[in-house]
Amino acid sequence: MTAVACPACGIGGVADAAAPSGDTGPERVIDLSIPAAHCAACISTVEAGLSRVPGVRGARVNLTRRTVRVRVGEGEGAEDRLIGALAGLGYEAWPLDSARLGNTADARADRELLMRLGVAGFAMMNVMLLSVAVWSGAAGSSRDLFHWISALIALPAVAYAGQPFFRSAWASLRARRLGMDVPISLALILASGSSLVETMLHGEHAYFDAAVSLAFFLLAGRYLDFRTRAAARSAAAQLAALEVERATRIADDGTLAVVDVAALVRGDRVVVATGMRVPVDGTVASGTGEVDASLLTGETMPKAVVPGDTVHAGMVNAGPALTVTVVEQGEGMLLRRIARLVEAATQAKGRYVTLADRAAKLYSPVVHIVSFTAFLWWMWATGDFRTSLNISIATLIITCPCALGLAVPAVLTAASGRLFRMGLLMKDGAALERLAQVDTAVFDKTGTLTAGKPVLLGEVPRGTLALAAGLAMHSAHPLSKAVVAAARGIPAAPVADVAEFPGQGIEGRWQGRRVRLGRADFVGVTAGEGMAAWLDDGTGAPVALRFADALRPGAADAVGLLRRLGLRSVLLSGDAAGPVQAVAQAAGLDAAEAAISPQGKAAWLDQARSGGHHTLMVGDGLNDAAAVASADVSVAIASGVDATRAAADMILTGGDLGAIPRAVQVARAARRRIIENFGVAFAYNILAVPLAVAGHVTPLAAAIAMSTSSILVSLNALRLARERKMP
Repeated sequence: MTAVACPACGIGGVADAAAPSGDTGPERVIDLSIPAAHCAACISTVEAGLSRVPGVRGARVNLTRRTVRVRVGEGEGAEDRLIGALAGLGYEAWPLDSARLGNTADARADRELLMRLGVAGFAMMNVMLLSVAVWSGAAGSSRDLFHWISALIALPAVAYAGQPFFRSAWASLRARRLGMDVPISLALILASGSSLVETMLHGEHAYFDAAVSLAFFLLAGRYLDFRTRAAARSAAAQLAALEVERATRIADDGTLAVVDVAALVRGDRVVVATGMRVPVDGTVASGTGEVDASLLTGETMPKAVVPGDTVHAGMVNAGPALTVTVVEQGEGMLLRRIARLVEAATQAKGRYVTLADRAAKLYSPVVHIVSFTAFLWWMWATGDFRTSLNISIATLIITCPCALGLAVPAVLTAASGRLFRMGLLMKDGAALERLAQVDTAVFDKTGTLTAGKPVLLGEVPRGTLALAAGLAMHSAHPLSKAVVAAARGIPAAPVADVAEFPGQGIEGRWQGRRVRLGRADFVGVTAGEGMAAWLDDGTGAPVALRFADALRPGAADAVGLLRRLGLRSVLLSGDAAGPVQAVAQAAGLDAAEAAISPQGKAAWLDQARSGGHHTLMVGDGLNDAAAVASADVSVAIASGVDATRAAADMILTGGDLGAIPRAVQVARAARRRIIENFGVAFAYNILAVPLAVAGHVTPLAAAIAMSTSSILVSLNALRLARERKMP
């Protein structure tokens, strides 16, 4: 076994991998979080090291999620052995519930719908071919044979493909209500059943082709709707995945022990090592340095902490080890409170009533009444049960809400395709209707209106910049990166003996003098303000390097386009008033509020809703997650945290904020297309229903008419691709 160090992280590990265990008995999967994993060398180190643990059959690291999935044989204590082995490799780890990281229910539902759609399509094509023979004049035993073959294909296909509608209809009936799927299910069952009866009685007409065609078109609409509504993962699950499961507690005698976070009580002290997440809400008992609070505040700059300062669960220690006294754990933590806000807001948004829902509430009872009335009328007029049933079925098929079922999904699919080409990924189809109603656009600052990267301001003398770059190139601090970027093309000063003091700055020797770059107190300056780093060249006259977070390209143009569409634009930020007002003025926003907490953002949006406003929220950080979920419709920046992307209705995949006002324009056009589609569907029914009730339409003709209305609805939806763009 050869000890090596990860070239990027500096963490020791094991280079050579052992062969997998030969044990082939029962096994289980264990998911562990390894937050210190950062690079490709970490992958090989962890996987090779775990492969040597007895009972391990395989290990696979997910560097994006910083987790490792391990396959082990059945047995007690496997998790503790794996955690111990990782600790020996230099990686802190804790168990993680795999359900938090992925929700496979949507994937299973997607596959199920696609399979049923494929079966219905295959059956429809084959039954149509057989129907051609009947239409061409087949009679007697030949016609009966074609009908029976059609029945053998269509009946199992309808039984399998129609299950989503049958289950939904049964649930509606048990709840004593008539949903859209009740008339759909009746149409499928009656068309198939009457066709089977006609075949058994050697009848001239059977309508198996109508039944499978109906199932295919309805499943197509259902699948399109599902694809536009399915979100990748729940925001609450993403927030839960940020929590630390275990912590290192300091006992009264000074010994250390790794315990479950749930076992901690107020007053306990825990050690937070460099690079680890803070497991609880608490106060710093000892140690000074910096924590990465971007998940909670949205600000990219690390936050300096000293004894007595408050830290929250989810923050990452970017400096030396800290000792934290527990104040809150469990449900009282800020991270949990944000998760509850997100969950509550998501549930409230789910109660939004779409145009399709409102149409279905009126449409379903009318369909049943008309069909049943037609049956009673013809029974009274003719006394012929068979004729009355066929007319009733034709009426049910011709009024079947296939066009209504496609009215919204077809538009959503066309709109989502156009939005994707513009750089917006739509996750929730209902959000498109809500987006058409918005009158207020709310933006986060850092990482949303701004690029989230500090930029060096002003003209800095070439020699000063060269020396600063000579020190900054040895640090990964955001301000150091900004210095190096500003000095591109200028040779860096040859600084020797460089050492970084996390949370303070960088020190080295240049031309025989000690030089420093860092915080004001690190270089001996008594006061400093704004976003700045101080450079001491050893002469006793430190120089301030000032930075600002540059406005994202196109941000001001996007705000201007929103104003032309009649939207008011507001900035809500947790940053100080000075930077917030500067960004608001540069972008041309109508209003701005600074130093506002994550809960405050959500409360602001709730108050706006209470005042009758419809809000659009654009954000990227965990501090925006609750606001993103609370808004009527929301957009997350693709570079933001997982929880915010999961809570959002749309994701801005590119960096152009101009896609947002154009999306509002598309949403308004889509709403017009949806209303037009409903008009087409109702006009079709007004013309076709009297013909069906009068007995002039067979079930087959009804199916053809129904298909025609569906095609008209789809063609109207495609007009979205030709909508005029905003200049």
